[in-house]
Amino acid sequence: MTQSLASAAAGVPKVGIGVLIQREGRILLGRRRNSHGDGSYSWCGGHLEYGETFEECAIREVREECGLVVRRLRFLCLHNILAYDKHYVDIQFTAEEVEPGEPQVLEPHKIADWGWYSLDALPRPLFRPVELALDAWAARRSYTPLAR
Repeated sequence: MTQSLASAAAGVPKVGIGVLIQREGRILLGRRRNSHGDGSYSWCGGHLEYGETFEECAIREVREECGLVVRRLRFLCLHNILAYDKHYVDIQFTAEEVEPGEPQVLEPHKIADWGWYSLDALPRPLFRPVELALDAWAARRSYTPLAR
């Protein structure tokens, strides 16, 4: 029996990209809506598009979601994640250089609001990829083979 392209693609892991942005000891998080992890707090990120580098995707997603302009990135970690009934290869970066400005809600159908949060007072629940990335950051670990 031949499997349709759409049903075959549904079982293929997707590539997610995320960007940790820090300012004055706080990190930027937004409350997700209308997607997996609805109601959880996440930083900017999204799906890798065909032909993009990881860095191009990260810079584009930050600009599209909150309007900030990232000039330089540093690799943070890579995770293989099964969460929210989805499978992602998740690549996280930290923004090393961001132009001045305040985040704006540019995609209100995806993010309810943005806020700067101290690491010792993070909102809950955290989006699973963000939770794993923060754990990896604290442990100075760059790879998680499979997380659920």
